[in-house]
This record gives sequence, C-alpha cells and structure tokens, in this order.
Amino acid sequence: MSIRCRGAAAVSLAVAAALSLAACGGSADKSAVASEKSGGDKKAVAQGGKDFGDAAAKTAAYGTDAEPGQFPRTLTHAMGKTELKAAPKRVVVLDVGEFDNVVSLGIKPVGYAPAEGDEGIPGYLKKDAGNPKNVGTINNLNLEAIAALKPDLILGSRLRAADKYKELSAIASTVFSIRPGFTWKENYLLNAAALDKTAVAKAKLDAYEKKAKQLGTDIAEKSGKDGKKPTISMVRYLPGKIRLYAKASFIGTILEDAGLSRPKNQQINDLAAEISPERIDEADADWIFTGVYGDPKATSQDKAEDNALWKKLGAVKKGQAKDVPDETWYLGLGVTSADKVLDDLRTHLVK
Repeated sequence: MSIRCRGAAAVSLAVAAALSLAACGGSADKSAVASEKSGGDKKAVAQGGKDFGDAAAKTAAYGTDAEPGQFPRTLTHAMGKTELKAAPKRVVVLDVGEFDNVVSLGIKPVGYAPAEGDEGIPGYLKKDAGNPKNVGTINNLNLEAIAALKPDLILGSRLRAADKYKELSAIASTVFSIRPGFTWKENYLLNAAALDKTAVAKAKLDAYEKKAKQLGTDIAEKSGKDGKKPTISMVRYLPGKIRLYAKASFIGTILEDAGLSRPKNQQINDLAAEISPERIDEADADWIFTGVYGDPKATSQDKAEDNALWKKLGAVKKGQAKDVPDETWYLGLGVTSADKVLDDLRTHLVK
C-alpha cells in the first residue's frame, strides 16, 4: 500500500515527515524503499543502460484498471501503488513535463516546481495554466510550500524526487513516473489515468502522431524527386557541457515520429553524446538546431560558434543552423510542447 495520511489543515514539513513514518502506522512500498536505497538507480535511469532503455515499456505498464469516472481508483506507478479516493481537484506538479500534461488536460495546477534558473511559468503554457504557486525547483523541492497548498494529488518522477516520496505521500496521494524525457507519452497517459482523463490524453496523442506523420510526408515532398529528407542535428549548450541530443530524448522521439534522419553520432539509444567546443564539427548535418539551457553566457556557445570548424559547416554556410526555444524543444516534455516543436519544424523545413 502507499502512504496516505490525513492530518490537520496546516501540515508543516516536520509533521509531514513524521506522519509518513509513524502516525499512519504504515511504511513505504518495497519498490520505493529499494529505489531510495539504491545509489545507482538514479544514475542508471538518467544516463543509459538497461534501466534507461526499459523506462518507456515499464511506464506503459503502469496505470489503473478503474473504469472512466470510477473512484476510488488505485494507480500502479514507479513507487508502488497509490489510491485516489476521488477525482483530484488540487494538483501539484514537480516538473515541466507534468505541468504540460495537466494543463493540456484542462487542469490548472495549484503548485509547480520549475527547472533551476527558470522559475517562471513556461511562456507557451501561461494562457491556460492559471496561477500556480512556486514549490521550489525540480531538484530542490519546498515540502512546506507543497503542504500549505493542501493538494489532493502530486505528480512527479522517481528520477527527480524518489528521496522525497515518503514526505510527499504524507501530504497527498503521489504518483510517480520513472523519469522525464523520452518517456513523455507514457508519462502523459499515467498522469491522465490519475486524473480520469485517459480518453482526452489518447485523443491528443493521436492528433500529435498524425501531425508528425504529415510533417514527414510534406518534408519528403519538398525534398524533390528522391524524397530524401534532410538530416537533423540537435545541439544544446548547457553550463560546462555541449550535448548532441540522441534518440532517447524528448526531441529525439519527435524527430523519429516525423521520420527525420539523424547524423550517425546521434543515432544512439541514449539521451545525448557530449562534445567540446573544439569538436563542434561533430554537429554537422543538413540542418542544425541549437538550444541553450539558462543563461547563454554561462555556456560555451560563443566559444563553440566562434570556432572556425563551426563556420565551415555546410548548414552554417547555408543559413540552416537555427536557434530554437529551449523551453519547448528540450524542457517542455509534454504533448503541448511537442506540438509546438512540430510547428517550428514545419516553419524551417517546409515553408
């Protein structure tokens, strides 16, 4: 069973932690305890290997057997099982992916944990997101702020917050995916199952899939008689590193859905390959799309793109190296942002 307590109206951090261990007279699921004790768990699912590759399939097996509209319902998820007594009305999301997911399902979350260095509501979600309260950041959650919002559902991932699962479950029913990223479709359906919005989520995914397929067809038609689509290279500048995003990434799944090919060094079943500014020529492709995480001045973007190797790349010479919004192409991790990436790709590659 999952940990689920109902305490006084005001629940402090200390009380939430205590309740999770004592007042309920319960304990965390064995899977949750194993996850927290395993120091390699986070690393394996974040960086590659069997756990990383299996994350999508495992997440697809999670969910509920409840019929539409049926509550209570029990959700199987990355940390065990959680019972929801009634349809959630006050939802806290612990990452951008969950934020995108719930907003796309017509729900305005009461709390949100943004990425470090980007504490505002993503611009593409502002219109429909309402006014969620800040509850820390994805890697530094404020449990007191979460408890003060009196949520009835918390959505996050084991990768981000396994070590906070006990305390979070003491505050409200908590449902975790395994990880954000290339598992975004499976995560979306898991979140939708908790919110009794599965039919809506499936319809939106179907619409996305059709849109991606049509984009691929249109790009092929524009490419000429041979129908050969251009290769796409994904470059992201982060503090201290440059990544070439590969197949097992959010953007990697979108490009694959549109049938767009990648350079060989990005055709790997991993999140990304890392290069140095001196190896920026390894980003070579027909089109290069670049994103920047946080402050560009804190990255090596200037050094990399002032390099003679960068300036010699065919895509750069042809004006086919373009900056793209990091908040949708890399941070969005949901169906709304994926749809906007398809729009951007159409603008660059078809129009």
